[in-house]
Amino acid sequence: MKPELLVELYDVARLMRTRFDRWARTYGMTRAQGVILARLSRQPGMTQNEMAGICEVEPITVGRLVDRLEARGLLERRLDPADRRIRRLHLLPAAQPILAEIQRYKNDLLGELTVGLDEETIALVTHALLYMKARLTTEPVDRIVAAGE
Repeated sequence: MKPELLVELYDVARLMRTRFDRWARTYGMTRAQGVILARLSRQPGMTQNEMAGICEVEPITVGRLVDRLEARGLLERRLDPADRRIRRLHLLPAAQPILAEIQRYKNDLLGELTVGLDEETIALVTHALLYMKARLTTEPVDRIVAAGE
């Protein structure tokens, strides 16, 4: 049986999530909490609703995760200066050591996944995945409607 690209992509992503779950537990966290911290390091000031969309969970779920991270002193909610009904999420200095560990984990995992692959192959795979991601995030409306008929 020949390998199928979509099945292999799904399996690799699932295995990476499972491995990160195990790693996160060593820090007393969940993968979802790690994703929130990592995302806020790249995009500070997101709302819980924005974060829920990225994490693909309900806003109430992100609220509970943020509550736990806030209780650990890793992030805080701040009022939005333009709209006081909105609270924006910001990392606190205590999150920096965990973010450094997340980055170290990502570097180690990348090294493990790409051992034996040359730079040209890694660049080609990266380019292909970015292309697929762009296609999925910019799907024309007429294709979506046709698929749902």
